Amino acid sequence: MERHGRVVALLDATGIFFEPARTAFPGASAAAWERAGRLDPGAIGPDGTWALDFRCFAIARPGGRWVLVDAGVGPAQSPAAPWAPVPGRLPDALAEVGIAPSDVETVVLTHLHEDHAGWSSGADGQPLFPAARYVVQRAEVAALDRADPVWDWTVAPLRASGQLHEVDGVHRTAPGITLLPTPGHQSVLVDQGAGARDVVVTGDVLVHAVQLGDPAVPYSHERDRETARASREDLLARARERGALLATAHLTRAFVEPG
Repeated sequence: MERHGRVVALLDATGIFFEPARTAFPGASAAAWERAGRLDPGAIGPDGTWALDFRCFAIARPGGRWVLVDAGVGPAQSPAAPWAPVPGRLPDALAEVGIAPSDVETVVLTHLHEDHAGWSSGADGQPLFPAARYVVQRAEVAALDRADPVWDWTVAPLRASGQLHEVDGVHRTAPGITLLPTPGHQSVLVDQGAGARDVVVTGDVLVHAVQLGDPAVPYSHERDRETARASREDLLARARERGALLATAHLTRAFVEPG
């Protein structure tokens, strides 16, 4: 377990991506790849593959309550199953740090990709966190195709249970926890108060250290590369200005400097 202040990193899964690293991040220079190797050597898989983690973060709240950021790859039958290393182990990772599903008051979904929303439901198809509101940007829900399996796995059951909470733009979900919207996405700023460094949970604004070394490097699965680049540069600048650490979903290091 890794922890910075109130923020606890929870490793759900580890695997090899289905595309080679240089296919997933086209156009990166040799210098950018060299720097990425120094920043996150664990991401270098055999034969040019991309080794990555699938990580969630828990943020402590008063009274033994928690905010969970993202919900990992999910159980064996989750929508991530065709390509991600399911089943994930998020329920076990939570138990290891003393967090019961009923202790989670809020689940922030940075976006509705299957590897970030997998444990929104358990193996029985019901919401895994019974007392939680699940917070997502309204624009992300509106953009999701109803044929996407995440709709039936995440959006529909949460709407049925009254737990889906759609927000617009910047949103303070709890004292010291602010959602920072990016198009089709949201990151999370954790203000830890005097004497502790703030943390920015990046979600997929940053998915590989090659983008930390050079934020202009695109990811092959970004819908709008120019908007994604601008969002990445803005988030890194904001983190540097605040002296904050980055909490990353897919680097093999949970907490990294913003550069």
